Amino acid sequence: MLNLPWSSREKNRSRMIRAEPLRLVRSEQHDRLASETFDILVVGGGVTGAYCAFDASLRGFRVALVEKDDFASGTSSKSSKMVHGGLRYIEQGNLGLVRRSLLERQRLRRNASHLVQRLPFLFPVLERDGIFDARLAGAFESLLWTYDLAGGWREGILHQKLTSGEVLAHCPTFKDEYLRGGLMYFDARVDDARLTLAIARTAAFHGAAVLNHARVEEITRARSGAVNGAIVHTIDGREIGVRARTVIMATGVWLRDWMGLGPNADKPLNVRPAKGVHVAVPWIKIRNDCTVTIPVPGRSRRATMTRWGNVTYLGTTDEDYQGDLDDVHCTRRELDFLLEGVHSALNVELSPEDVLGSIAGCRPLVATASGGSTMDVKRDHSIHVGADGLVTIVGGKLTTSRHMAEQTVDAAARVLGERRRCRTRNASLLGSAGYDAQAILASGGWQAHLAERFGTEACFVSEIMHSRPEFLEPIVEGLPYTCGEVVYSARHEMALTVDDVLSRRMRARLMARDASARAAARVGALIGRELGLPDSEVDRQVADYVAATRKEKSILTGADSR
Repeated sequence: MLNLPWSSREKNRSRMIRAEPLRLVRSEQHDRLASETFDILVVGGGVTGAYCAFDASLRGFRVALVEKDDFASGTSSKSSKMVHGGLRYIEQGNLGLVRRSLLERQRLRRNASHLVQRLPFLFPVLERDGIFDARLAGAFESLLWTYDLAGGWREGILHQKLTSGEVLAHCPTFKDEYLRGGLMYFDARVDDARLTLAIARTAAFHGAAVLNHARVEEITRARSGAVNGAIVHTIDGREIGVRARTVIMATGVWLRDWMGLGPNADKPLNVRPAKGVHVAVPWIKIRNDCTVTIPVPGRSRRATMTRWGNVTYLGTTDEDYQGDLDDVHCTRRELDFLLEGVHSALNVELSPEDVLGSIAGCRPLVATASGGSTMDVKRDHSIHVGADGLVTIVGGKLTTSRHMAEQTVDAAARVLGERRRCRTRNASLLGSAGYDAQAILASGGWQAHLAERFGTEACFVSEIMHSRPEFLEPIVEGLPYTCGEVVYSARHEMALTVDDVLSRRMRARLMARDASARAAARVGALIGRELGLPDSEVDRQVADYVAATRKEKSILTGADSR
């Protein structure tokens, strides 16, 4: 799209590009929560809650956003990292969701251009034992035409037919004995944790009070029964009574256990957690340059392989989960499922010892019963407004989070008796305004590494790196992250713990779990000095992080059978 010099988008660019970084001081956010009366309090700092806060703040509402752990610490950092329409939803007959998702995909491509990039998807066509044999390839191409017409065309490129040689150029380790060609279409990818963080920080830029590590213990109500705020406990033991005219519950899958309902209120929604896992393996063993869909013999679900940096993500599963939502891990059985798919499709040998890291999370599906496969449950979202003014949003998917937030804030505005127009459809996130990926990423180097994570705010990170020689040093063996980035995350991104930094501000725990554990003490020292944490607190954080990575590895390899 051509942006003319006098267009509103170009005028907003100069306002979004700051001369100094946005700095969110925890004590100031505490004080705001305690002293102000908000129009809307959003509970839950995942991608949907963050977008609700962003949307409401742009409409001019007084907004607060609180998260019990860290921004995106739940499902929103454990997704497939894909921004897509979803071919499977066409197969389910949910064309409306596909159209909406593809429209929102392009809005994310534009509004978060430094974080969301094009991602090709490759479906090999095999003579037998494949995802699509030659007889089904024609029918599948018809599905791709439907996808293109539903909105895939917005990316500027339509699906393609590939020869077997082209398939092998994209993934040279693919077994070619029965390979007859392939089909490729185009969607997008995103670092989900950094996207969520960028949305939350942009909400703060527009006036929202935002605070992580702040757990809501109770939704409060006036004598009339109407919602009027919440009791919040912060990580340092402080209790804050937050006053708000209405509350949005955007806690995702955790609504299964607590919805913040008033006394004697019936549960308005049934949340069905569906567990999904991904593991990271060395890219050099796979050597794919796109997402490759592979069959798993005897299973109805397909697996995918997606390159990210020097690792390849293998995923995903989709099954009911009844356990502790704060303690979800990839098991040995799930790992074996993914490795079985790789071994059946590729000329590689992978063992559990090759796995560099793993993630496991739960999708918040809205379902009326637990019967049947979670794969067959539609990914639509549901919004409920209680008689007391409590607004609840659940379901959907990362790609449609902006649209979900728009409808949720519309509902909250009706509770308040106000009508204000949504402004997020063309609203850039911090770091995106003025970002030119083709110019910045072309020659690689530090600038490209920083720009893919911070966009136009990369200059603030490089300033910290330049300020002291030790800040140029790498922090995790084998990964490009630097000590300066640790300092930036604590100073400007509200990172408070070692896990905040290594798991979400960086993706080191997923990409290099063991190396990240070895770096934990140095990360702790950097954030401890930056935030003025006592040595005992730093030592506790480091010990907790190392123990968590050991537990994750033990469950993954089967040493801890659960």
